[in-house]
Amino acid sequence: MRFTRTDAVFALLALATLASWWLGEGAAVSGRHLGTIASLAVLALAAFKGAWIALDYMELRSAPALWRRAVLGWLVVVLGLITLFSVAL
Repeated sequence: MRFTRTDAVFALLALATLASWWLGEGAAVSGRHLGTIASLAVLALAAFKGAWIALDYMELRSAPALWRRAVLGWLVVVLGLITLFSVAL
């Protein structure tokens, strides 16, 4: 069995999911709000996960640049708005 790039991306996605869960679960157990730094860390992990999924599983890495820019730009806009509203409130 050969270890491929897809396997590595899957492992990184699983680790990022565990890290996000650990940050969120820590806040839930303590009964407190997640906190700004932890919230930004979770959003950063979501950004990396979204980019890895789009580039590797949706195969946008080999797609025309316009499609890559559109999908990754959408991801940046959505996460930017979430960050803006979470920090502002």
